[in-house]
Amino acid sequence: MTHSGADIAQLLSAHGLHPNRALGQNFVADPNTVRRIARLSGVVAGSPVLEIGAGLGSLTLALAETGAAVVAVEADRHLIPVLRAVVEPVGVEVVQGDALTLDLAALLAERHAGPWHLVANLPYNVAAPMVLRTLVEVPAVAHLLVMVQREVGERMAAGEGEDAYGSVSVRIAYFARAEVIGRVPASVFIPRPRVESVLVRLERRPAPAVDPALVSYERLETVVRAGFAHRRKMLRRSLAGVVEPAAFERAGVRPDARAEELGVAEWGRLAAT
Repeated sequence: MTHSGADIAQLLSAHGLHPNRALGQNFVADPNTVRRIARLSGVVAGSPVLEIGAGLGSLTLALAETGAAVVAVEADRHLIPVLRAVVEPVGVEVVQGDALTLDLAALLAERHAGPWHLVANLPYNVAAPMVLRTLVEVPAVAHLLVMVQREVGERMAAGEGEDAYGSVSVRIAYFARAEVIGRVPASVFIPRPRVESVLVRLERRPAPAVDPALVSYERLETVVRAGFAHRRKMLRRSLAGVVEPAAFERAGVRPDARAEELGVAEWGRLAAT
């Protein structure tokens, strides 16, 4: 059974807890929403699942209902006793720690060789860093479904030429295919946020979009960040000192192009020259 709004309120009251704004805590309080997320994540019985930011266990319980083998990570030590009491009886393993600093690759390798699913309700301030860290450092995670603020989700999934397209879009596209697959109303959260949320599904590519033998991710990141730092400038100006002038011709990229016009393959060619 997953949590209703009354369940969330009762758990908070009974344990003298309050949502932590600094941690961006907004607890999902709608069984239909968490079951929808579990269904869209594609997990089935036996699937190894890493949940980031388990909170009071709303989504965790929905994932456990599928029969998945869930490892739930939660940073807030005040929530850990409540979370354990809620989800350990249904077979979920709870790990206390900050997912941005935990050695997630080692954590997963100790439990299952993979591939893993990552499912999470991510606060605005850590959403993009968490997804990128997972893609860069935790290759065992092959499938991701994250609930994030709408603007963040749109940036994650945007393609070249779209208004939301930026540095994050390119760096995610290097590793994965991303798409926004649904919206989540603010009314399903406690407390109710002032922003809309979306669900973003990411599938790791069998190999990066740019051959790492030609250009490393670190080099690509440096060039992309520089290009989007002054997105209204022509690339020959924003990338001055980062790539040499002759690189544009070799890469087949116009020097007067803007950053938002280049796809990940073009960024790769430019970074490699």
